Amino acid sequence: MSFDTSTLYLIATMLAAMLGGMLVLFGKQENIAALKWWGAAYLLGSAAIAIWTIYGDTLGPMTSLALTSIGFFACGMVWNASRVFHGRKLLWPGLVLGPLVWIATMTTLAPRDASIRLSMGAAIVAIYAALTASELWSERRRDMQRRWPTVTIPVLHGFVLILPILIGVYMRPYDANFSTSIWVTVFSVELVLYAICTVFVIFMLVSDRTVAAHKNAASTDPLTGLFNRRYMESHVGTLVEQAGARGKPLTVLVIDIDYFKSINDSYGHDAGDDVLREFAIRIKKSVRGIDLACRYGGEEFVVLMPETDMAVATLVAERLRRRIAGEPFLIQQGERRVEVTISIGIATLGGEESAAAVLKRADQALYRAKRDGRNRVVPDAA
Repeated sequence: MSFDTSTLYLIATMLAAMLGGMLVLFGKQENIAALKWWGAAYLLGSAAIAIWTIYGDTLGPMTSLALTSIGFFACGMVWNASRVFHGRKLLWPGLVLGPLVWIATMTTLAPRDASIRLSMGAAIVAIYAALTASELWSERRRDMQRRWPTVTIPVLHGFVLILPILIGVYMRPYDANFSTSIWVTVFSVELVLYAICTVFVIFMLVSDRTVAAHKNAASTDPLTGLFNRRYMESHVGTLVEQAGARGKPLTVLVIDIDYFKSINDSYGHDAGDDVLREFAIRIKKSVRGIDLACRYGGEEFVVLMPETDMAVATLVAERLRRRIAGEPFLIQQGERRVEVTISIGIATLGGEESAAAVLKRADQALYRAKRDGRNRVVPDAA
């Protein structure tokens, strides 16, 4: 059983509309704006193509121009959906640039320049597909081996669009039989496959995002946004092994907020939470990207500093201590200021020492800092 081109286009548009509705509903249910954009693009594009396929022979020039422009606008929506999914802003000019280029092409070129019009239309869609692939590629993760379809599918879609133009226009003159050529049939089939594969990619991305969110929740302290003790303890062993293998130092800072209980007793636990959050912000500003800062428990924090010796770590610790003591913390929605100081113990990994041993030495140095009056940095003497 064979299908003509119109039938294939209608199948593609019906499938795209169904998938678009599903994406919109799922986007509303999960409150994911990108899925709403993707779904709306599918619905808008499929409606335009369906009307053009069914009523194409009876439509006037202006109506046909409007429908094709809507189709290009939908392509721009797909590109922007990939931006929104990864937390980027909408590019409104990008939404309308494709349709505007198409309108300019159709209104300035003569009917005999059909090959140029066809080339421009395919190029616009292919460029949007390439931009979508670029957005997905810029967000690649370490597990990109599993996510190669996110880039490959839009790239192949653009290739299918460009290939018949290169062969059918630039290697031979345009003729009236091009609309019934094998390339139009291939493109109509590819539309069906592209719609299905794109939704597969979308849900793969959503699944990855959900898994990442669960992992982040399991490894992050919800109050401060720093890594939690569980995450630190699961990674400190690896850092110790790397330091030993590379012959590089690894230094540990154990930090305690002085008299934190008195802050809770005097101002309440909400004020104590304000102090912990602000303290975490100041830690992040004081350490490097390769350092691992975590909330170890209560008002105690740990910073692991790879490739850092005692001298450099002491300078970092002193800078942090001065930053904390030099500027009072705002608590209770900024209505009060409270002065905060910290004590820091430092230890550097030695020889074949274990992670537990170096942490213990840093904790002992912290104990000496608190015993000697607090608000000070004490390096381990070992």
